[in-house]
Amino acid sequence: MKINYNFRYGKILILAIALFFTQKSYGISDVSKICLSAYVPDQIEQMPDAARNLLENKLNQIVTNNGMGGGINSRFIITANIVVMTKDITATAPPMQAFTLEITLFIGDAIDGIKFSSHSVTLKGVGENETKAYISALKNLNTNDPQYQSFINEGKNKIIDYYKNKCDYIINESKGLLSQNQFDAAISKLVDVPDVCKECHDKCISMAVEIYNGKMNRECSEAIQKSKTLLSQENYNAAADNLSKILPDLPCYTEVKALLTEISNRKCSVALGKAKGAWAAKDIDATSNALKDIPYNSSCHGDAIKLIDEVNLWVKEKDKKEWDFKVQEQKDNEEFAKQQQKDNAEFAKQQHKEDTEISKMTIQAAREVGVAYATNQPRVVYNVRGWW
Repeated sequence: MKINYNFRYGKILILAIALFFTQKSYGISDVSKICLSAYVPDQIEQMPDAARNLLENKLNQIVTNNGMGGGINSRFIITANIVVMTKDITATAPPMQAFTLEITLFIGDAIDGIKFSSHSVTLKGVGENETKAYISALKNLNTNDPQYQSFINEGKNKIIDYYKNKCDYIINESKGLLSQNQFDAAISKLVDVPDVCKECHDKCISMAVEIYNGKMNRECSEAIQKSKTLLSQENYNAAADNLSKILPDLPCYTEVKALLTEISNRKCSVALGKAKGAWAAKDIDATSNALKDIPYNSSCHGDAIKLIDEVNLWVKEKDKKEWDFKVQEQKDNEEFAKQQQKDNAEFAKQQHKEDTEISKMTIQAAREVGVAYATNQPRVVYNVRGWW
């Protein structure tokens, strides 16, 4: 009996919950902070393969502890070079390998190959073999060293300068991607601008939201065409479900609403025809099953109620009892649909009062599109030639 009238409520609610937890965990303004990707190059001197993951974890911890973690394929990286200063054999029993490593950390633009800042530390480690001695030394890399502060700040300031100087270039690049219908790529480039660069950030977020809405409108038009095809195939439930993710703030929503009404009425007409045919054969179960497929607010709902009354009267005269189960099931379906309509109306009022929150949710949704795009891209080939 029910059709999915509450097709938009769940999607908006999911966005609202996502926004709540986003704000709860790190605040909406922190989403677009400056981020560095940890990168361990292949050409580090004598570095055992077993030490690579350890070094990458250490680099990630350093940037996370300084509020710059979470970079995904970012053009800005933190990387390191390691030079083995000494290798000795200890005079112990059994003899051990002793390493002295000079580790130099770098922050820079690894797309253009520009080094921003560097910081060196010396570490020592001892182990049963060279690999264990190397790893032992890396374990001594203090990821909370306060001496990193000036190194981090110098890199951060140069990244901010990059966005200040390149803002128009970033926007034009995004426009170029947009002209090729590469919506996600364009959004990803725009949402990457950190909010510490306020003027550029605000411009880029505004454009990202505009592109996101354009992307949604395009997908909405595609969903409408698909639902029309499903409707022509009399696949009513699939036609309605295909429109379930479309939000009411999109320009195409009026057409979506009209199409949902058409789906509901067409489904109603077919179901009522089946119910009448079953009733003509006095097949109560088939009549009941057909009536359950009739949407509450469809055009033929009144005719369905008349048929229910007619069947109920016949059952009462024949069996001296009410058509209790079938009638109650019908009423339950109607009450469910009524409650959904009431909930939708209340939510629409609440949504109207909270335009700012909806705007934040749209921004967050656009950011999620950008992050998802960056995450699914092949690993960036970085250029660190000449950094050491």
